[in-house]
Amino acid sequence: MNGASREALAAARERLDALTDSRSVDAVRLADELAAVTALLDREVSLRRVLTDPAQAGEAKATLVRGLLSAQIGDATTDLLSGMVRSRWSQPRDLVDALEQLADTADLTAAQRRGTLDNVEDELFRFSRIISSNTGLRAALTDHTATAAAKTELLRRLLGGRADAVTERLVTRLVTAPRGRSLEAGLESLSGFAAQRRGRMVAVVTSAVPLSDRQKQRLGDALAKLYGRTMHLNLDVDPEVVGGMRVQVGDEVINGSVADRLDTAARRMAG
Repeated sequence: MNGASREALAAARERLDALTDSRSVDAVRLADELAAVTALLDREVSLRRVLTDPAQAGEAKATLVRGLLSAQIGDATTDLLSGMVRSRWSQPRDLVDALEQLADTADLTAAQRRGTLDNVEDELFRFSRIISSNTGLRAALTDHTATAAAKTELLRRLLGGRADAVTERLVTRLVTAPRGRSLEAGLESLSGFAAQRRGRMVAVVTSAVPLSDRQKQRLGDALAKLYGRTMHLNLDVDPEVVGGMRVQVGDEVINGSVADRLDTAARRMAG
């Protein structure tokens, strides 16, 4: 997103946080309703253009939202959406992308309230690894000819009772309404949102052999000092990884052994 849309999304996130700080707001219902509005505006191009038209007064757009949707969505979702359409968006699709992010964040907030956010974050990572290693499953979940109901049922059989309910909801929404994203990119985004809820970054660490607890602690501490944020390590083992280890933080990829990486970290901190 560009400047105006980034500012609008930041303001919407603040409003969402304020809403979900209240225990009287059902975060799961909020997520469902935001996802429903996302689907509506994804389909209705003319409506999203009207709601993001800078030539229209913000209050007029908010009134339109209330008139069209207040009977289908709750007060919290209506208030949040009304605030969003009052904001300026660089392009109409940015509003839809923002709604999708807020729906995911509301679900993650529900997990955070229950104390299961760590589990959700780990499950999203493990599921992404299953997808990357199982081409048949990936093909089934990304098959454009398969119905949303069929994909939902497949995910229910895979995740139902084995994963947190929020994990199942997030993955099901991604698979049934990818909105142009690849499955891998969508899972990576969801993991990033989960990390943001805890104010930390994610490092995907692939090593030739499992790391000891001491190695994980040293690596996590070094990365946290480098990036200035608490670091959550998603760990994977691949005997063929070059250099003994591969670390990815966002778009940055680092290859090398644990010792080499820590030495580099120490030199960078000293510099």
